[in-house]
Amino acid sequence: MDRILVTGGLGFIGSNFVRYVLGTRKKVELVNVDYMGPTSNPTNLNQLREGPRYKFVKGNIANPSLCRRVVRNADVVVNFAAETHVDRSIAGPNPFLESNVIGTFNLLDACRTISIKKIIHISTDEVYGSIDSGSFSEESPLNPSSPYSATKAAADMIAKAWYATYRVPVVILRCTNNFGPYQHPEKFIPKAIIRALKGKPIPLYGGGAQIRDWIHVEDFCIAIEHSLDKGEPGEVYNISAGNELTNREVAQMVLKKLGKPSSMIVETEDRPGHDFRYSLSSNKARRKLRWNPAKTTREALALTVDWYLANRKWWTGLASSKVLSGQPWKEKW
Repeated sequence: MDRILVTGGLGFIGSNFVRYVLGTRKKVELVNVDYMGPTSNPTNLNQLREGPRYKFVKGNIANPSLCRRVVRNADVVVNFAAETHVDRSIAGPNPFLESNVIGTFNLLDACRTISIKKIIHISTDEVYGSIDSGSFSEESPLNPSSPYSATKAAADMIAKAWYATYRVPVVILRCTNNFGPYQHPEKFIPKAIIRALKGKPIPLYGGGAQIRDWIHVEDFCIAIEHSLDKGEPGEVYNISAGNELTNREVAQMVLKKLGKPSSMIVETEDRPGHDFRYSLSSNKARRKLRWNPAKTTREALALTVDWYLANRKWWTGLASSKVLSGQPWKEKW
């Protein structure tokens, strides 16, 4: 029976993965470590009860002694723990350095002196920066544009160095924009859905011409599971669904699904360091991990809107005026 340590398992992607892997792997014991940060939400895993297969530990991977304690009995580690909101990183970068850089260092270093099978480090497409045409491969240079992406790039470099120097068996997954159930209302798609439901305009930086490649969170969870079985330590895998849309197109799809007019879209001042386009080639993951996305963005977006409609109680308490702000990088967090 594999013992999986998940860090950041009360966040959006982490909680989706916890539910997914406990459902697909009946012979797994999972420990979930989360420090209950701004976007951690215990209700994401309300249906789970602690028992032989699932345990929760409140703790911060910025604490090295905690890391040494929780990795001791793990076979594999999946590291989701990170501060992820770009706008918040602009307003105040310190928590991003502590969690994303120091936390990752602590976790990897705790694994250095024990026998661990594999560590899956969850990264982001934003470490590459913007690209005008074509797609980034795993060999493309890193060129982060925000405090958030800079800290994630730093964590990637630490992971690569800990493999090269100490043979810590870490696999890096760099994924495009996730969306789906349980995503915090501060993120673009749930914010657009909730603002539309409240009859408020949907603000788009610079008119929403920016291009993103969207992937449903379940498709990413499947990719993570494949990397547990087939990912090679020391390797990087880009994960993308190949569903490129402008932010304006996504907002229009949300409004159409809700029966709302496109006139609810308004242009707002762009944020500093805003990358125009992200695009990753996932050929390596499809070939080596034997992974392919199952959902198109359009069908997955429809499912996501339906989920937020059906789960108003989940998001009502989270959707404060500050969280739904059109310019969160100007807010004081």
